[in-house]
Amino acid sequence: MTDRPLTLMAVHAHPDDEATGTGGVLARYAAEGVRTVLVTCTDGGCGDGPEGVKPGDPGHDPAAVTAMRRQELKASCDVLKISDLEMLDYADSGMMGWPSNDAPGAFWRTPVEEGAARLAEIMRHYRPDVVVTYDENGFYGHPDHIQAHRITMAALEMTAPTPKVYWTTAPRSMMQRFGEVMREFGADMPEPDPAETAAMAEIGLPDDEITTWVDTTAFSGQKFDALAAHASQGENIFFLKMGRERFGELMGVETFVRVRDTTGAAVPENDLFAGLR
Repeated sequence: MTDRPLTLMAVHAHPDDEATGTGGVLARYAAEGVRTVLVTCTDGGCGDGPEGVKPGDPGHDPAAVTAMRRQELKASCDVLKISDLEMLDYADSGMMGWPSNDAPGAFWRTPVEEGAARLAEIMRHYRPDVVVTYDENGFYGHPDHIQAHRITMAALEMTAPTPKVYWTTAPRSMMQRFGEVMREFGADMPEPDPAETAAMAEIGLPDDEITTWVDTTAFSGQKFDALAAHASQGENIFFLKMGRERFGELMGVETFVRVRDTTGAAVPENDLFAGLR
């Protein structure tokens, strides 16, 4: 036995990612006395600037965007009661195919072993019991999400075995509901491109392939407020358009695939710490 608290580490690509996929579990486990550690890999400099100025447009200042998003990230961490924030501060690579993918310092072009070595040092310091990150496609193909997956899995190989490792995902049934809600709240949205629709249909997993369903209903308000803390990116955060009540109805469960386990806990499970307490 040890008096060291159980520790959850979430490795995310950008400021605001912590709230979208794991805001519920971060808030829930913090409330249960678990130490929650967030590692944010990039500076978010390819996000929108003030008044929605887009990357590459006149007036977009990546340094100013980075400073603004750092403050928003800290506010989100306060809302979610995250114990510790670690920032790797690689340059945001932007979306796949953008020139910023190959810019000096971009996370996407950083050697995996370099990023993994830095993350491994953080893991050795906190000794997480549970690590959460993205799958090999970064959930939806974003280069920084893919790179976060790569360095996390490599860092885990460099450190003492972590009892439980998870990848974020979404059940296909939920993705279908999101599609319906997006059409409901975006009546003026253009007709979706068939290729994009087909790609969206491949996001997530069939419900029966998901190992872990965590009820975070009681913390959906915190999750909503954490997303709202990233006000500069509000145009891109569709979930905020639902309003708090509808958000709580749709976002009350967070889902994961368990990819490593030393506890023998049965699946499906409803607790990332099943078998550890």
